[in-house]
Amino acid sequence: MSVRIPRSLSTGLQPETGWSVLDHELREQKAHTLGTLSGQVEQALAALRVSDAEAHEPDREHRRRALLDNAADLVWAFMIQRELCGLRNWDAVVKDYSIPREVLNRVGQVRRRAD
Repeated sequence: MSVRIPRSLSTGLQPETGWSVLDHELREQKAHTLGTLSGQVEQALAALRVSDAEAHEPDREHRRRALLDNAADLVWAFMIQRELCGLRNWDAVVKDYSIPREVLNRVGQVRRRAD
C-alpha cells in the first residue's frame, strides 16, 4: 500500500523556479536593507543625543541642525523600507527608538544641499 502526502503539506516540496528564487533574493535584500537602516537610525539618534549633552560647543546650532536633518532623512528611509517589508506599526518604532518629535517633524522634508 502506498501513502500519499496531503496536498496541504506538500507545498514545501515543490521544485524551485526562477520566480521563487528571485522572490527569496528580494526578501533577503529587503531584510538586509532594513537592518542596515535600523543601525544607521540608531547611530544618528545617538549622535543627536551626544550633541544635545554638549551644550557648550561653539557653532552648536548649525551642527545640531545638520544632525537633525540627517536623522530625519534616515528615519524617513527606514519608514519607507519598513512599509516595503509589510511592517506598518510606526508608533511602536517611534517609541522603541525614542525618536524625538523634532526629528519626526522634519521627516519627508526636501532640503537644498549646500555645495
